[in-house]
Amino acid sequence: MIPVQFITHHTERISYEESAMLALKAGCRWIQLRIKEGTDDEVAPMARRIKAACAEQNATFIIDDRVELVKRIEADGVHLGKKDMPVQQARTVLGEGFLIGGTANTVDDLRQLKAASADYAGCGPFRFTTTKKGLAPIIGLEGYRDIMRTVDAEGIDLPVCAIGGITFEDIAPILSTGIHGIAVSGAILRAADPVAEMHRFLHALDEQED
Repeated sequence: MIPVQFITHHTERISYEESAMLALKAGCRWIQLRIKEGTDDEVAPMARRIKAACAEQNATFIIDDRVELVKRIEADGVHLGKKDMPVQQARTVLGEGFLIGGTANTVDDLRQLKAASADYAGCGPFRFTTTKKGLAPIIGLEGYRDIMRTVDAEGIDLPVCAIGGITFEDIAPILSTGIHGIAVSGAILRAADPVAEMHRFLHALDEQED
């Protein structure tokens, strides 16, 4: 699992597609295209361009929610929220050649994702974030510690990625809980220099791994 996942978003000056390209330029090797607006046909051209850019950089390309689009353009995988298609159903549609991630807020969610053959989990939110509507209860550092203790105790073999309002200063404390990686979006796009900020996140995680 890639330790830093970038999730696309937009601002007044940066589009969804541009956000993906900025993250790739900085060296990020896991891009999730999350865009709720538009049909699959409308999103497909952008998705194909991002997929091509990811292939050039040897980066993993995940699409949020749109299982049929993932299959059509042969993206690397799909991320499914709690209200999206069930993981088991997506596995039936896609087969074993695609990554499937799921959203979790509790240990029980992680148990269910593992049982359903998910490849990884995005667990959050860490704190309040404006990049996603309908937030689940905030987890925080103590919540992650409790979750990861149980994950370890039960031997739940599932990579867990923290998500939700994460800033640069949060990286070390979050990883100290046993979480395997982080997902970022707003902290990168709100920076004066998004490429430099993305690189800073990646470099910080390199230091943690060393």
